[in-house]
Amino acid sequence: MKLKLPIPWMNACGLMTFALLALFLSPQTVWSQAPDGWVTPRLPRTDLLLYRTDQGSIQTANTPSEWLKRRNEILNSMEAVMGTMPDASRRCDLNPETIEEVDAGSYIRRLITYQSEPGSRVPAYLCLPKRSLQPGVKAKAALCLHPTDNLVGHKVALGLGGRPGRQYAHELAERGWITLAPAYPLLANYQPNLRELGYVSGTMKAVWDNRRGLDLLESLPNVDTTGFAAIGHSLGGHNAIYTAVFDERIHVIVTSCGFDSFLDYKDGDIRGWTSERYMPKLLDYELEDIPFDFHEMVGSLAPRSIFICAPKGDDNFKWQSVARIVKCAQPVFGLWNKESNLHAVHPDSEHDFPKAYRMQAYEFMESKLPAK
Repeated sequence: MKLKLPIPWMNACGLMTFALLALFLSPQTVWSQAPDGWVTPRLPRTDLLLYRTDQGSIQTANTPSEWLKRRNEILNSMEAVMGTMPDASRRCDLNPETIEEVDAGSYIRRLITYQSEPGSRVPAYLCLPKRSLQPGVKAKAALCLHPTDNLVGHKVALGLGGRPGRQYAHELAERGWITLAPAYPLLANYQPNLRELGYVSGTMKAVWDNRRGLDLLESLPNVDTTGFAAIGHSLGGHNAIYTAVFDERIHVIVTSCGFDSFLDYKDGDIRGWTSERYMPKLLDYELEDIPFDFHEMVGSLAPRSIFICAPKGDDNFKWQSVARIVKCAQPVFGLWNKESNLHAVHPDSEHDFPKAYRMQAYEFMESKLPAK
């Protein structure tokens, strides 16, 4: 057990109290130094069934209700780094506006903006299959979250950026899905002032914008609101996970080249995660003490359905790390007897979402969210 003290000394009484507290903790518990100076026990990322009871002891979850205590702690840890999720006061009128409308063959493509909060309008593409516009038809809907692209941003998810491995918003619309592809903060033409809006990370701003995107989809009369999907590649891949952890309206998640463990990313060099559009506060922690990791976030999606594409040739995220994360998360899905809802594939490709595996992902989405 690794111990870090918040102050350089302790008196005898303090040491005795500290020792007594340690008796109630699992020997697997890792102690971490939080930025505010307090010592807090970080539950191990690789044993996801461990949870902290209301009395502070560490137990093994045998039921979903017990594990939800661990899940609540994971959400709190995410907010400690990403910033607090905005409250209901930010939920202003969406006031969507159509900038451009294009007949794309089997669907109508609209470039829109919507008001995600006071002082911030989000550009997005909304695709409406023509058959979904018929009276009485309800279509499934998906958030299509784009990868990093400083030139065209969310256009790439529509096949408008010259990268076919990222055109899932277009391909799903052709399959009959209503798709919404919102822009990601601080990329291309979407440059919100995060500081003025009260955000400490672009990650939380993106999650909030995406949640408001779900509100927009819910407001459309032709959308089946019983469950949504979220799909993304690279940046969009982890953006989909973050959003789904915080919003359980998302029943199916597809993530391509979206993550590995922070411990494994670039062999522990996490600076790529710490720019303003990501999570600067990650730098407040020692690597092993970061209070959440993708093990916990993938586990937090249980018992919902997740399709993970982690190519063996990805030079950004290590597929072996993803495989270990999936193995760690499986017991959580097992609490609901839903192990098959966690599905991972490892194509022989580079940092891409190959067509054959996109088709597999779409079939997975359609099997988990069948059309009415």
